[in-house]
Amino acid sequence: MTGKKILIIQTAFIGDVILATGMIEKLHATHPDHSIHFLLRKGNESLLKAHPFIDELLIFDKSNKYKSLISLIKTIRKEHYDYVVNAQRFFTTGLISVLSGGKTTIGFDKNPLSFLFSEKHPHVIGDGHETDRNQSLIASITDDQTARPKLYPSKEDYDKVEVYAKEKFVCIAPTSVWFTKQYPKEEWIKFINKIPKDYVVYLLGAPDDYNACEEIRSATQHPKTTNLAGKLSLLQSAALMQKAKMNYVNDSAPMHLCSAVNAPVTAVYCSTVPNFGFGPLSDESAIIETSQEMSCRPCGLHGHRECPQKHFDCAYSIDQQKMLNLLSSQI
Repeated sequence: MTGKKILIIQTAFIGDVILATGMIEKLHATHPDHSIHFLLRKGNESLLKAHPFIDELLIFDKSNKYKSLISLIKTIRKEHYDYVVNAQRFFTTGLISVLSGGKTTIGFDKNPLSFLFSEKHPHVIGDGHETDRNQSLIASITDDQTARPKLYPSKEDYDKVEVYAKEKFVCIAPTSVWFTKQYPKEEWIKFINKIPKDYVVYLLGAPDDYNACEEIRSATQHPKTTNLAGKLSLLQSAALMQKAKMNYVNDSAPMHLCSAVNAPVTAVYCSTVPNFGFGPLSDESAIIETSQEMSCRPCGLHGHRECPQKHFDCAYSIDQQKMLNLLSSQI
């Protein structure tokens, strides 16, 4: 095949977009002459800014959903894609795929419009990593070997964070969209207080996470804790994490940022479990979770706004010494 045009669709959250970048890597490695376009939701486009293998980014503005959807479909139909690869499992992206005019439409069987796709593939939670499931979508035009997700911070991104990398440091991304995916604030405070004082501790997050990170920073007794939430872009955060001795994260987007730049990472799992297939992929990665047998865990794929059992023992029973030991092994 030469000169084909491919559209990848992933309009979900930041972590989902990052995990979908493995398909970009694979498609480019297999067919470097193909033109790759990527559709994502407005707000996530900075992730793929100046990506070397993406020829065009398409933006879905979900704040003006129906107007944006109509405009998008018109734009997509004009492109005459050879392949439309839908990595999402919901109706709207299924509709985009079906109306795309693409010669071959590919997606997961969980999409309600998958019966109209040219190819549909199973998506089974617990069967491999999400990157493997994504790879199955493009196996017929590449092969069955999964490529890691990858992001490309620019020289400017690395220059921006150089000032923070003058001493040895760790990064902590303490927040999550879902409460039960989030290691509790008071536990993060206890953990930070145990980190050796010769380490700088950077708290990372989006602008909306600033207050939560500031509560942690102001309560800790560690003398070198700095709140960087909202001060770095996603790619700048990834560049900083790549230089860290260790990154401590929840089962959330910062974990995938680490995977995409092969940064050392310790992922703290509370209500969710690695078996879902969204775990860390870095060479130096570890998973920390409760050692207790809990009949209520996992309580859901994405977590909850509060612990359904009201005790949140899956978080409070985590052994922080194991987290510290992973930092000691990096010294």
